Amino acid sequence: MDSTKIMPKVFLWMFIGLAVTFLTGSYIANDPSLILDLFTGGSVFLIFIAELAIVIFLTARIHKMKPITAKIMFLLYSVITGLTFASVFVVYDITSIMYVFLATALIMLVFGVIGYTTKMDLTKLSSFLFMAIIGILIMSVINIFVGSEEFSLGICIISVIVFVIYIAFDVQKVKQLYEQNVLPEENLAIYGALQLYLDFINIFLDLLRIFGNRD
Repeated sequence: MDSTKIMPKVFLWMFIGLAVTFLTGSYIANDPSLILDLFTGGSVFLIFIAELAIVIFLTARIHKMKPITAKIMFLLYSVITGLTFASVFVVYDITSIMYVFLATALIMLVFGVIGYTTKMDLTKLSSFLFMAIIGILIMSVINIFVGSEEFSLGICIISVIVFVIYIAFDVQKVKQLYEQNVLPEENLAIYGALQLYLDFINIFLDLLRIFGNRD
């Protein structure tokens, strides 16, 4: 099967999701009352639980979903993520956000092409990448108590490296799944879009923490 047919759909849905997230975050950031409601009490915790639940459900059930259900779930996730993204527009100036977004998009393009064209079997990196994510989470929790800016910078740099590799890994995985005809094309496009969306968001946030100018 010609895998060049699936990748434009994957990237189209990824950028639709990103657009929904950024527009939602921008809208919320311009309403102080909404910001107050979101970031007081247990709202943020509930949003985090909702995000996690949707990702787990969508990933686990994608092979059985109708395409329209998968698309709705992906867009819902993008909106919910946009709620927490309001803090980005509050903390950082818009110029920094734009430059970091463009830099992340360029990284996505370069490593997406590498993932699509490489002959190396990137599935061998699966265990390493998973352990790296666990390590990043553990270090992030530790830094909550340590509060070290240098430690935080180190975590961000490691995270960028890991998720850059994940871009190539995920693109190759989508290509392989399409060639193996594992999922219906529309569902695979959403699955791939979700994986790359998560890669993009993580790289964007890490680069923003490293290079972004705060208001």
